Amino acid sequence: MKVILLEDIKGVGKKDQIINASDGYARNFLFAKKKALEATPNNLKQLENKKKAEEAKRQAEYEKALELCKNIEEKTVNVFVKTGDNGKIFGSVTNKEVGIALNEQFSIDIDKKKISLKESIKNVGETVAEIKLHPKVTAKLKINVKGTE
Repeated sequence: MKVILLEDIKGVGKKDQIINASDGYARNFLFAKKKALEATPNNLKQLENKKKAEEAKRQAEYEKALELCKNIEEKTVNVFVKTGDNGKIFGSVTNKEVGIALNEQFSIDIDKKKISLKESIKNVGETVAEIKLHPKVTAKLKINVKGTE
């Protein structure tokens, strides 16, 4: 009997996968626990529509990430920190501070976990950070660290 799985089942298959299951297993376990639906033409059509909607949503998220990437790459964020006499920073500039500065200056709200600094920023000057916007899209953000006494 062909069935459509409604959730991942270890050793059987993944969610939305169509599998062949024995009649007894399908009726007594999969249908009884609401873990699967019978693969009728109507249910198959619903599954196909669901997959199309998910693909359209993924494509829209990708396009939005590309647009945001272009927007971010043309900007430079200024981060102001306290410095000593020789231009050394007290502590370092973190990805959290970069995220806050980006939000304050350009109203772009990025989670600090998505901002990746190659090394901690300990000196005044320009540097580049990578922002992971989507699994396929990574933006490079220019950061200008300026000291205040």
